[in-house]
Amino acid sequence: MKNFEERLEHLEKLGEQVRRSDVPLSDALAAFEEGVKLARSLEKELEKIEGRIEILVNGDDTGKVEKPELELFNGA
Repeated sequence: MKNFEERLEHLEKLGEQVRRSDVPLSDALAAFEEGVKLARSLEKELEKIEGRIEILVNGDDTGKVEKPELELFNGA
């Protein structure tokens, strides 16, 4: 499976192919269909990443926010 960046680069190439005037309509349509599917999968992956970031920033998935205890200044 390709990583996110590789799939995004492929999506950009598909977009370029669709916009070219020398590409047959059937090929442009196939590239467009593949691009739509790829864009949807990338969007879903981004939503998952955003959810993970939100959990990291705001606390665990139960909504409980925990402050990190570093014990750097114990007894100070």
